[in-house]
Amino acid sequence: MYKISKVEILADKIYLMDVVAPRIAKHCEPGQFIIAKVDEYGERVPLTICDYNREAGTITIVFQTLGASTIKMATLKEGDAFSDFVGPLGCASEFVTEDLEELKKKKILFVAGGVGTAPVYPQVKWMKDHGIDVDVVIGAKTKDMVILEEELKSVAGNLYITTDDGSYGRTGMVTKVIEDLVKEEGKHYDTCVAIGPMIMMKFVCLLTKDLGIHTIVSMNPIMVDGTGMCGACRLSIGNEIKFACVDGPEFDGHLVNFDEAMKRQAMYKTVEGKKLLKQIEGDTHHGGCGVCGGDE
Repeated sequence: MYKISKVEILADKIYLMDVVAPRIAKHCEPGQFIIAKVDEYGERVPLTICDYNREAGTITIVFQTLGASTIKMATLKEGDAFSDFVGPLGCASEFVTEDLEELKKKKILFVAGGVGTAPVYPQVKWMKDHGIDVDVVIGAKTKDMVILEEELKSVAGNLYITTDDGSYGRTGMVTKVIEDLVKEEGKHYDTCVAIGPMIMMKFVCLLTKDLGIHTIVSMNPIMVDGTGMCGACRLSIGNEIKFACVDGPEFDGHLVNFDEAMKRQAMYKTVEGKKLLKQIEGDTHHGGCGVCGGDE
C-alpha cells in the first residue's frame, strides 16, 4: 500500500496528491510517469510525475477527474493509500542526458496547457536546479483553471500566462503567445517543450516548425495501460511505429502524426473501434507481440 501524505484541490476537478513511494522517488527523472491503482479491482491510471522529493521519499501527482477511476481517486484523503503505485516508467526527458554545458547554451521555451502544467513543472525545476533559466507559457481556459502558477514562477526565468477568455494574463491560445514572443518581442528559442491537450500540441508544433524551433511533446494523454500491451498509445513517428508508454512518452513533435493519433484515440474509446484497429494494425497493435489480447 502507498500512503497519501497530502491532498490538495488545485482547480475544479483537478487534484494534487503526494504519495509515499521511496523507491520511485529515488530513481525517477523528469518526463517519466507512474501507474496508480486505487484498489485491487481498480483501473490502471498512468500519470506523469509532477514532482518528487528524494529525501522525503514522495511522488507528487496531478490528475483531472474524467472517468470512473479518477473520480474514485478524488475521494481519497490524506492517510488513505493506493493499492498499487508503480514506476518510474517511460523514458526521461532527453535533456537529462545532454551535456550540461551545451544545454546551458540553449534558449528553451516550455509550453503548458491545462493539466499539462503538472509535467512541465519538474522539467523546469530541474533546469533551475542546474543553473538554466527557461521561459514558460501556461495556457488555460479561464483564470480559475490556471494551476501551479506560484510553483512555476519560483523556477522559471520568465512566466507568461494566457487564458482563452482573457480573464487572466494575456488573451488567447498559447500559440499566440509564442508567436508574439518570437515575432513581436524578439525572443529566440532553440528548443520548445510542449505538454498539454493533443490539439494544443498539434498547433504548437505547426507553428514551431514554421519558426524553425525544435519541439518536444509528451504523448502521455493517449496512454491507457502503460505497458505497450493494450495498443492504445500506438503512434506514427515519422516512418516508424512507436508506443508512448515504452518508447516515450516524449517525442519529436514535428514527426508525430497528430491527426492519426487523435482519430485513433477517439476510436479506441469504443469496443467496435478497438476491434477495427486490431484488425487494421495486425501484429503491431499490441506493442508488436500480436498475441497478448490486451484489449479483449
